[in-house]
Amino acid sequence: MTMKDDCRNPWNLAKTNYGVVRENHYETAVLPFGATEPHNLHLPYSTDTIEATVLGERICETAWNNGAKVILLPTIPYATQTNQAEFPFAMNLNPTTLFQVMTDLSVSLVKHGVRKIVLLNSHGGNEFKSFLRQIHDKSEAKFFLCNWFQIVNDVYHDIFQEPEDHAGEMETSLILAVYPELVARDAQGNLTADDGVGKPTRFEAVNRGWIGMVRPWHLFTTNTGHGYPHHASPEKGEKIIDVIVQRLSAFLVELSNSPIDDQFPY
Repeated sequence: MTMKDDCRNPWNLAKTNYGVVRENHYETAVLPFGATEPHNLHLPYSTDTIEATVLGERICETAWNNGAKVILLPTIPYATQTNQAEFPFAMNLNPTTLFQVMTDLSVSLVKHGVRKIVLLNSHGGNEFKSFLRQIHDKSEAKFFLCNWFQIVNDVYHDIFQEPEDHAGEMETSLILAVYPELVARDAQGNLTADDGVGKPTRFEAVNRGWIGMVRPWHLFTTNTGHGYPHHASPEKGEKIIDVIVQRLSAFLVELSNSPIDDQFPY
């Protein structure tokens, strides 16, 4: 790869070099979080990591091309998996461990002049809002959290037929759009997935969402999927990616161009 090729990716730390980085000024860092866990019988263990990486790349590239001084950090491939502990190779990092990872990385970023940090989360089991509260008055960094799967609710049913929780129609469509070779099919070309049906608890208040709890995934699901995946398509995946990139890249441009003053972010 030539220096010219490297210069095309000054926004992607994993795919550029020091020669490029030292010639650029960065205002904002995007730190993606994936996971290593089973996703029904048809999607790879790296599904969340792939989603975080691909979305991060497309968002940051678009933002950079529109003037944002943004850098994408390598994706963290592990997440909190206590609810999937009974399934093999659901690789767990406790929330306190993840909090420490984010804290340590933020120290490095602040040292090198980056004080705006966006956590791009692709795993539903990562609950990072409490981290933002914990670090708010302890760091020079200004943190923002995006659970990308929550920002598309208003357009979700314009694209997909079935509700999504885990390894359903949306996630399957997204992986079909970017890595179709990783989606398992049978000899007839059908997904090897089951139907992703979840089991209700014995408590009406929990089933209605009035009461929260950690769901033991081996009791709640059959093969870890929750959400019917069989209507998925790569075209649907590209549509949802386009929505996410449009919305988040615009935010990164605004964030990058916004000075940190005594009224920030207001």
